[in-house]
Amino acid sequence: MALELLLALVLGGISGIAVLLHLTGRSRQAVLGVETARSGWLRHFPGDSVLKVLPAASGQAALVLTSGGPGLLWAFGADTVGRHLAGSNTRETATGLRFEFNDFAAPGLSLPLSESERRQWLALISTPAEAA
Repeated sequence: MALELLLALVLGGISGIAVLLHLTGRSRQAVLGVETARSGWLRHFPGDSVLKVLPAASGQAALVLTSGGPGLLWAFGADTVGRHLAGSNTRETATGLRFEFNDFAAPGLSLPLSESERRQWLALISTPAEAA
C-alpha cells in the first residue's frame, strides 16, 4: 500500500472518530456539583471517606474534604482528575489559587476562584481533617 494512501486512511479514521465523539456529546466538559464530585472522588479514591464537598461556582473543580485530609477534584474534558493536597503547595494568585502537586503526572493547576471562594478554600485546606 502506498504511504500516501495509508496516511490518508489514518487521518480520515482519526478525524472520523473525533467527529463521532463530538456529535455524541463525549467531548463535553464535565461540570462538577456536590454529587458528581463526590462520585468522581470515590471513583479515584474508593477507600476514602468523604466528609464534605465544595464545588467551585464555575463547576470546573471541587474541594473535597476527607477523613485523610483535603483533596482537589477538577474537570479534565469529560473526565475528572483527583489529587490529595497533602504534600502539595497552595498559593493565592490574582484570579484564584495555584496548586503545586508533588506529582509528575499533574505538576500544577491554576484554578480561577472568586475572592470568597478563595478565602473559604484556603481556610479549609489549612484546617486539620478532624475539624472539617
